[in-house]
Formats: sequence, C-alpha cells, structure tokens
Amino acid sequence: MEDDKTVLDEAAEQVIELGNRLLEADDDADSWDVADGLLAGAIQFWLYSRQPCDDPRCENCAEVSTADLRMRKLMEEAKRWAEDSTYYQTPYDVNVGRA
Repeated sequence: MEDDKTVLDEAAEQVIELGNRLLEADDDADSWDVADGLLAGAIQFWLYSRQPCDDPRCENCAEVSTADLRMRKLMEEAKRWAEDSTYYQTPYDVNVGRA
C-alpha cells in the first residue's frame, strides 16, 4: 500500500507532520498560528508553481495567465481539498441538526 502513495500524498503528510512537530516543540504555540503559517507557505509555493510562461498565447498556461485566474484556480482547489477533508464538518458546527 505504501507504494501507492503519490508525491501529493507525501507532501500533504509532511505538512501535517511539520505542524505537529511545531506544536510539540513549543508549549505556547497556538495551533491556529501554526496552521496559518503552514497555509501561507503553501499558498506562496502554489502561486510560485503556477506562474505562466513568457508566451502570452500558451495554451498550457491559459487557466493561470492572470493573477485573477490564478486566485480563482487556487480557491477552487482549496474548496475541493477542504470539502474532501475528514475535518470539513464537525458535530459542533452550529448548522448541524440536534435531536
């Protein structure tokens, strides 16, 4: 099963492990601050990796050819990853029905 792990899976696991290590290393660390920092770094790397090439008519770069298009693509991917997360909904969400 370990052989089926993709680079994407490995990167995601390493980010989670880094967050856990940062929290374990500093008793005063706030999990929200750590998460915000990890997200900020991930966004920076994502934007860096999606820079269009120098050909304004490049078909491969069309969906990321402007800052607005990159932001739209980033938000679409973030929404998809969030909704796929096991942590997306919790029993404590205010919109969860209670019997």
